[in-house]
Amino acid sequence: MATVELRFSAQPEHVRTARLVAAAVARRAGVDEAVLDEVRLAVGEACSRAVGLHRSHGITAPVSVVLTEEEKSFSIEVGDEVPGPGAEPAPGEPAGASATRGATPGVGLGGPDSEADAGGEDEMGLAVISGLVDDVEVRSGTSGGVIRMSWPKTPVTVLP
Repeated sequence: MATVELRFSAQPEHVRTARLVAAAVARRAGVDEAVLDEVRLAVGEACSRAVGLHRSHGITAPVSVVLTEEEKSFSIEVGDEVPGPGAEPAPGEPAGASATRGATPGVGLGGPDSEADAGGEDEMGLAVISGLVDDVEVRSGTSGGVIRMSWPKTPVTVLP
């Protein structure tokens, strides 16, 4: 399992770099060429969302992007350090993580001002990501949020 980790200051100009790195690593991992535009767009949306959350909450910590090549899939996790609402984890979850699987965009995410977030940009970004990626998981907890996206790898055909 190969992993690439990228951290960048919460500046909009760094989102393009994250998109380019994600597309290059996805290509090397074996993601189908036809899906690379979706990877770029989804990573751009997730990183833009994280940058916006950091900036609106005055957080100076870097945004993190973890790209992981697994046996049959390629995944990307974009993390922010903006605490989500409600510090209590759901029953059976580890402390500091309240998971929202198949999340409704904007519900319970992005901190206390998420509903007033610049005309719903947060909700729109999550809706775009959900439309681009079949396998999405959004988590938010006291230590921040993570958007995890994954795509299948193209099977390698072995010629006789």
